[in-house]
Amino acid sequence: MVNKISRIGVFTSGGDAPGMNAAIRAVVRACAYYKKECFGIMRGYEGMIDGDIVKLGARSVGNILQRGGTILKTARSEEFKTTEGREKAYNNLQKEGINALIAIGGDGTFTGLHKLYEQFQLPSICIPGTIDNDLAGTDYTIGYDTATNIAVEAIDRIRDTALSHNRLFFIEVMGRNSGYIAINSGIAGGAAAIIIPEENITFDQLYSVLGEGGKTSKSSNLIVVAEGSKIGDAHSLAKQVAARSNYFDIKVTVLGHLQRGGSPTYFDRVLASRMGVAAVEGLLEGHSDVMVGVNDKKMVYNRFDDIMSKHHAIDSEALRIAKILSI
Repeated sequence: MVNKISRIGVFTSGGDAPGMNAAIRAVVRACAYYKKECFGIMRGYEGMIDGDIVKLGARSVGNILQRGGTILKTARSEEFKTTEGREKAYNNLQKEGINALIAIGGDGTFTGLHKLYEQFQLPSICIPGTIDNDLAGTDYTIGYDTATNIAVEAIDRIRDTALSHNRLFFIEVMGRNSGYIAINSGIAGGAAAIIIPEENITFDQLYSVLGEGGKTSKSSNLIVVAEGSKIGDAHSLAKQVAARSNYFDIKVTVLGHLQRGGSPTYFDRVLASRMGVAAVEGLLEGHSDVMVGVNDKKMVYNRFDDIMSKHHAIDSEALRIAKILSI
């Protein structure tokens, strides 16, 4: 297999995540180490369809380790979802002599890569790059640690003004349908309550938590809300509380895409570097249609069906700790 693969294409797809550049750098330099050519595909599957492909060398990825975003750009492609679109993309890869692919992205990226593999049997591996940390088969995804640290820093700053004005703040964090960023930034930031999609809390239960704080003279509160909350976003929850009580001066902060930008943490840089090397080595060892993951600090390869049939569940211990500390 080492001799069959000569040119590896790498691309980023879906939402950007801090650490993607570190992963790109690792893939390119691992290719150089193993004497394989590497090509960067611009704008994900859209660039693959357009033939927007550039050759990359060890020096062309210098000074990107510490940068957020992705130098290869990213985009979503409706055309790639069609058989004809994937055929056009494959033909462009063939023109460049690319005979293996490494994608960096989330579940949508992995799904696209799987369909391309099914159609053309092109060796391929996915690296999990998403701040949501919602993919099964890996303890951490690239970008999650950075995004959570950004959320914690923001919560710390908001707490200062909450204390100064005796305010209740609803802070909405990203994570799509996963509560990982919310639960861990909420614990680290000392939130009075944390609303995540995985837990079936009701508005009445949330209001009860605020009432308990009032009984113990708690003059300010922070509520962290995951964007996938089933009982409403930060704005709607704030309106419901305001309609029922005038105990607090209520404010809302939505962190949004602030969490995606900026320099990645050391953890995300190291994780991305390890995964990038593992992806190249995995291809050369014959792995395909798999996602690189890290379990108990060890690199593993997960089949597409195993990843898509499961959900990266929130640790029940984290939920338990959050409830104890919110008193």
